[in-house]
Amino acid sequence: MEKKSMLEQKIKPTIMTKKKLFFLFIAIETTILLLILRVFYIQTVKAPMLQAKAYEQQTRDRLITPNRGSILDRNMKGIAETQTVASISVIHNQIKDEDQVARELSTALELDHEETLTKVKKKVALERIKTKVDKEKASEIRKLQLPGVVIDEDIQRIYPYNNLASQVIGFVGKDNQGIIGLEAYYNDYLKGSPGKILTETDVKGREMRGGGEYRIDPEDGYNIVTTLDLIVQQYAEQTLEKVVNIKQAQKGLIVIMDPNNGEIYAMANKPDFNLNEPFEINNETLKATWDTLSAKEQADNLNKMWRNFSINDTYEPGSTFKIITSAAGLEENKVTLDSSFNCGGGLIVGGRYIKCWRHPMGHGHQSFVEGVQNSCNPVFMEVASRLGSDTFYDYMVKFGFSQKTGIDVPGEAVGIMHAKNKIGPVELATISFGQSFQITPLQLLRAASATVNGGHLITPHFAKQLVDTEGNLIKTFEYEKSEPIISEETSKEMRFILESVVHEGTGNKTYIPGYRVGGKTATSEKLPRRSGKYIASFLAMAPAESPELIALVLVDEPQGAYYGGQVTGPVMKELLDSVLPYLKVETNYSAEEARLDIATKVKVENYVGMTVEDAQELIKKIELVSEVLGDGEVVSEQFPPANEDINKNSKVILYTDPKYFSDYEARSNT
Repeated sequence: MEKKSMLEQKIKPTIMTKKKLFFLFIAIETTILLLILRVFYIQTVKAPMLQAKAYEQQTRDRLITPNRGSILDRNMKGIAETQTVASISVIHNQIKDEDQVARELSTALELDHEETLTKVKKKVALERIKTKVDKEKASEIRKLQLPGVVIDEDIQRIYPYNNLASQVIGFVGKDNQGIIGLEAYYNDYLKGSPGKILTETDVKGREMRGGGEYRIDPEDGYNIVTTLDLIVQQYAEQTLEKVVNIKQAQKGLIVIMDPNNGEIYAMANKPDFNLNEPFEINNETLKATWDTLSAKEQADNLNKMWRNFSINDTYEPGSTFKIITSAAGLEENKVTLDSSFNCGGGLIVGGRYIKCWRHPMGHGHQSFVEGVQNSCNPVFMEVASRLGSDTFYDYMVKFGFSQKTGIDVPGEAVGIMHAKNKIGPVELATISFGQSFQITPLQLLRAASATVNGGHLITPHFAKQLVDTEGNLIKTFEYEKSEPIISEETSKEMRFILESVVHEGTGNKTYIPGYRVGGKTATSEKLPRRSGKYIASFLAMAPAESPELIALVLVDEPQGAYYGGQVTGPVMKELLDSVLPYLKVETNYSAEEARLDIATKVKVENYVGMTVEDAQELIKKIELVSEVLGDGEVVSEQFPPANEDINKNSKVILYTDPKYFSDYEARSNT
């Protein structure tokens, strides 16, 4: 019995053994529980993802590119559109004869045979041979019935007006993503969502017999309705190109905007480029040496060509900035319309003599209004001195020169201003007439708008609405408008002053009978000083009593005569002479103008359907000037329209190319 008891004691598990068994049991139970939870997690939470992966392994998908939304002008005419083309690809596992496929495709698509063969031999699921293939060519290839060759839908961006507003509209890359301009800024709205063609395959990527092919349709992008007006844009570009060529200038720009809400009717930059060939350099000299340039040099030159210098570049505004100095002086009651000044040819400021550029011998006694008409520097230096540097700086900030305008295209620059504590007497004097700081042309246009619209800083912009392919309104874009920064009384006085500049002062070359035009000229000397390089500009608004548009013409480095009034005054007159009647701005003739106008008005006839030669002969007979757009022989559209009364020597534009107006509208409607 003692032996048995001793044996039982030996067999009986110890406390340590019991603990080990307990922990082992807990570990096994925990593992089983975790496995159950894992299976549950896989079957429920991860099931959709795993099913998608399994489906992806069992199918091959080919993307269907969505139609990119159009960019339209304010009258719903297309500026950037999309047409359907095709892309040609090969599936290696389905090819039976590599040499035949390479030979047929290289011949049909005019590609190098060896390069095509290399692509055909690539052991990948899908290899692109060529994109942007027109539908007729794709149809020819489809008829060859080559095993392994697939033809998918693709799109191609087209710009019916080639160079029109090129820096504003922008273009897309090979992947149909916007690169510059509106194409880039509104890319998310325009691009849409791609669709797919799904094909069931085996483990080697071969199509399964009896397997289905499924299509997921793409979602097309939205259309952007802009504030641009194709007719106004064409007027701006034609007028600008003429002066840039005649004056052999480095570049030029014209911007036309509604000063009350910031809607931009036109923004032209010259030189420009063809949106359908955006990588083709526009400089013949540079083009001749293009292949010798490094990749960086080529990229730099392309970026320079694509620059929208209306918003990307800064410059010294010169005398157009006197509009801002005038408004600040009037608002702070440091000057009135009748305030008296005396110009002796210049002023000594901070030990430095600053002359009156307009009349170095002096204008003598003059009122403030006459000082603006004469663009007399000493008058504005005196006004700035009365304001003081702190107040003057505050007004520059109020008028938006320390910030971007908020325009809806990428790459906007901001003004380069003196720090407030760095503005001494000399700096204050030179700032007063637009020197020693830099701003963008659009910043100036925005600030000048505030001086004549009742004091509101508006947001210059292009996008008005977002519509779908059926024309349904999706979104209306809204933009900020500030509280008044000057009073309505000051704004009214500024409108009066600027009108007097055109009627009696340096802007007289922009006088147009029947239209009360206000404006200010400028001649800016470029840095370094005394280099003989200038920028001529003219800022105008009309009608002066209640402006409906504001425009800026700028010509950089004109050869020969370079004064703003001489160079850009006639340009502005020609521009407004065309644009104001088109926008149906009402005439307001004085008694004398009305009497003279009876003899100068002629009625435009209907030239649509005539040959260009016959139309030009009739136009010449009634003392009008004709301009032909397009290469056709028959007039398809005209501007101004028939039966409209216009001044003698005005221009009639004859459109003959299908890309303009009627034929273009017909194509759009289909």
